[in-house]
Amino acid sequence: MSFEGNRIVVIIPAFNEEKSISKVVNAIPNIVDEIIVINNGSDDSTAIKASNSGAKVIHESRKGYGYACLKGIDYLHKNPPNIVVFLDGDYSDYPEDLGTVIKPILEKNVQFVVGARVKFLREKGALTPQQIFGNALACLLMRLLYNANFTDLGPFRAIGWKNLLALEMSDKTYGWTVEMQLKVLRRKIKYIEVPVRYRKRIGYSKVSGTLKGTIMAGYKILTWIGKFYFSRWK
Repeated sequence: MSFEGNRIVVIIPAFNEEKSISKVVNAIPNIVDEIIVINNGSDDSTAIKASNSGAKVIHESRKGYGYACLKGIDYLHKNPPNIVVFLDGDYSDYPEDLGTVIKPILEKNVQFVVGARVKFLREKGALTPQQIFGNALACLLMRLLYNANFTDLGPFRAIGWKNLLALEMSDKTYGWTVEMQLKVLRRKIKYIEVPVRYRKRIGYSKVSGTLKGTIMAGYKILTWIGKFYFSRWK
C-alpha cells in the first residue's frame, strides 16, 4: 500500500471535547498530511488543546455535525486533498485504524469506505441500545429500498475528494452520515465497509446521550431515507 502522491486530510468535528481531542489528534498516523479540527461552538478548551496537538483549528459557531463537516470541506477548496477522512473527536474511534479505512481507496478498488463498528471489535457498552437499534433499522431500510450492503452508519469514513464534492452534501445536523451513504448509492459510487475497533467515548454523547438528540437523530435518518425513496418517482 503506497501513500506517495496522495494528499490525505482528516476532518474532526468537535464540540466540547477538551478531555479527548488531544488523544485523537496524537493517535492519527503520520501518513496524514493535515488534521483539521472544526471547533463547533465549544465553550471549553477544545480549540486550544487541538491546536497545541498540531491540528489546524477552524471555528464554526453554528452547532451541528453537518455544519462542522461542511466548514471543513469549504476550507479544503484552497488546497484540495486526494482523500478526506472523517473522524469523531470523542476518542471512541481508533485513529490508528486510519490506514485500514483508506486502504481500499489507495488500491483503487472503491471511492468510499465506512468503518463498520462490528460487535466483535466493539467494547461492551460503546454503543447505546438506541444507537444499535437506529443503525440496524437504517441499514435494513437501505437494504430493502436501495439494495445496499451497509451494516453501519459509523462516523469513521473516507472518501475521494472529487466524489465528496459530487455528493453535494447539505445536511447541517444529525443526518450527515446517512445522507452521505444514500447519495453514494444514488450516484453508484463504489463503496465498501471495513471492520474497525470502537470503544466507549470520553465524556457524554451530545446525540445518543440526550433524549432530544436521540429523537432528532432518528427523525433525520428516517427523513433522509424516505426523501430519497419517494424522490425516485418524481
